[in-house]
Amino acid sequence: MPLYERHVFVCTNVREAGHPRGCCAAKDSPKVRELLKAEVEKRGLKKRVRVNQAGCLDQCEHGVTVVVYPEQVWYGFVKPEDVAEIVEQHLLGGQPVERLRLADVCVNTDRCAHRGGSVQLGLGSVKKTI
Repeated sequence: MPLYERHVFVCTNVREAGHPRGCCAAKDSPKVRELLKAEVEKRGLKKRVRVNQAGCLDQCEHGVTVVVYPEQVWYGFVKPEDVAEIVEQHLLGGQPVERLRLADVCVNTDRCAHRGGSVQLGLGSVKKTI
């Protein structure tokens, strides 16, 4: 079997209701994952792109969180209606969807504005201070 060109991980972690960080499952991540799988299959990418569920990616405040490897593109606040655009533009076209892309300062840091910090965000090509 040939290697996959891309792996897509969708956080489906579940936390108890009312947890201060929230959780991706409560933000419809199981539906996002199922739609990604269906769209990948519909587009004939099933042998090139693997869509997996993931446990906690530690980006709860950004959920639904999706990460695409090998490019290491982190998406945040993904909604079911964003799935077709991710597949078309990124998985087929090779160009990340910048409006959904998490800024590097938000991934694996406590300083992200979504975690109560105050930093300049580079959401795609847009710079915004929060």
